[in-house]
Amino acid sequence: MTKQRLKLGDLLVKEGLITKEQLVKALDEQKKQKDSRIGEVFVYLGMVSEHDLVATLGKQLAIPYVTSGVGLLRPAIDQGLEKLIPKDFAIKNILLPLSKNLNSLTCAIYDPMDLVLIDNLRKMTGCEINPVIATKTDILKAIEEFYGKVNLLKEAVKESYGKTEEETEEAAGELAEDELSLDTLIAKAEEAPVVKLVDLVIRQAIDERASDIHIEPYKDRISLRYRIDGMLYDIPPPAKHLHLPIISRIKILAKMDIAEKRLPQDGAFMVRSEKRTIDLRVSTIPTVYGEKVVIRLLDRSQLPLELSQLGFEAKQLEYFRKAIISPYGMVFLTGPTGSGKTTTLYAALNEINNPHKNIVTVEDPVEYRLEGINQVQVKSEIGLTFATALRSFLRQDPDIMMVGEVRDLETAQICIRSALTGHLVMSTLHTNDAPSAITRLIDIGIEPYLLMPSLLLIVAQRLVRKLCPECKEAYEPDKEKLGKIKLNVDLIYKAKGCEKCNQIGYRGRVAVYEVMLNTEEITRLALEGAQSSKLKEAMRQSGMDTLWESGLKKVEKGITSLEEVMAIIAEG
Repeated sequence: MTKQRLKLGDLLVKEGLITKEQLVKALDEQKKQKDSRIGEVFVYLGMVSEHDLVATLGKQLAIPYVTSGVGLLRPAIDQGLEKLIPKDFAIKNILLPLSKNLNSLTCAIYDPMDLVLIDNLRKMTGCEINPVIATKTDILKAIEEFYGKVNLLKEAVKESYGKTEEETEEAAGELAEDELSLDTLIAKAEEAPVVKLVDLVIRQAIDERASDIHIEPYKDRISLRYRIDGMLYDIPPPAKHLHLPIISRIKILAKMDIAEKRLPQDGAFMVRSEKRTIDLRVSTIPTVYGEKVVIRLLDRSQLPLELSQLGFEAKQLEYFRKAIISPYGMVFLTGPTGSGKTTTLYAALNEINNPHKNIVTVEDPVEYRLEGINQVQVKSEIGLTFATALRSFLRQDPDIMMVGEVRDLETAQICIRSALTGHLVMSTLHTNDAPSAITRLIDIGIEPYLLMPSLLLIVAQRLVRKLCPECKEAYEPDKEKLGKIKLNVDLIYKAKGCEKCNQIGYRGRVAVYEVMLNTEEITRLALEGAQSSKLKEAMRQSGMDTLWESGLKKVEKGITSLEEVMAIIAEG
């Protein structure tokens, strides 16, 4: 045993993590601390971090080292691993089952040299053990994450099954019938276990800051996923036969037709959680295995209504603020769905809102209610479209108009005409960058000589995940891997993972902006019919950053990682 410990110490010296003098000091300290491992002594004395120690031990033993930061400490949720290895045993021995493949069980183990433990695991599970090594901290946090969620949902699902297996099978058989009566559906959906299960799913989504809940039926299972900071994560799902009562319960809450399963439907309801009011927008679509439901969660208290908090660079914020206080003209926000355009518009309206201004909006849907602003919901089924609402707005003596989206030529023409006749108009488009918005509007039929005089500014944006400030790690990027990417700092940050960020390494999102002012040069090029590439070149020559350049600035400031920017924003 002593020989093994000396080998670890020598390896740490060889790796340059400790000095020979520190090794001697640690061995002396170990003699004072009975039953202490040399590695634990190194960490106790602050000579090496737990991360460096375990990484070195993994190298010594030729065992893969995994961390929570890269998502490898996330056990498979559909293999019954919590039954294979109980939580108490996992905590006592600091190990976590990760996945089972045929007769091989992969486990993260803090001490893979404990041969007695490996043998006990083999006998307990009936599997050959494939060990990987991880830190004690990471394993213990992952155990709480995994077994906590499993037990919570398992308990709710168990209650919704009924008192006996026979009752469960009978209920499942009844609910599988296509010709179920409306009364039966309502009765099943209002049963306490189903109510509790739906409540749990929604509450957990709120606690984990999810923006969407996806409940999807497949042939022999249900999939439950949360979208957190733009990424979808699997959550332990309820049993397949509970699909219909769950969907029915959600439909009842959202005041939808629970008897209609063949057509898509939309609905909404509100919940209160810790003095917060959260709007839930429900959408269902029929799939081959039943209805899929997506619930969008809109937490009013989490809406950042300060422009300075959104992610604008200082110069960009100056340009944007100057545009939105103009007495007339057009301001366009552009980007894909879910890029935060509406939030930016709400923050702009919040900043310029005052009793001396008449502000009207037309939206589809109205996502958040803003005090002191007249908001109109589009209802195309009765003829209330963006265009008809805009025409009515002009008779309402408006100062500022916000249009949720320019979808057609008629809406675009009214927006331009309103901007030319003394109104400030703000709206959104779906284009990849700011210069493309000009060419898109011209392509749908707007004459350049009308568009350019009315246009003040175009903003393109994306959302990138913010690195968790508690655990982000600094490193020096490999210059060869960077290639043409130019950074103005030597050290940047990457994701690691900790309890604060739920072991993901990221927490929250921030917007990356491309702000293009309508300069004389850009107007001249647009009137000449220039392509968006020429417009972008003129924008850059005027000193305005592209989306990519703005993203790199956030990498340099340690706000996000280079990997995240590369995944979300096209280089250029």
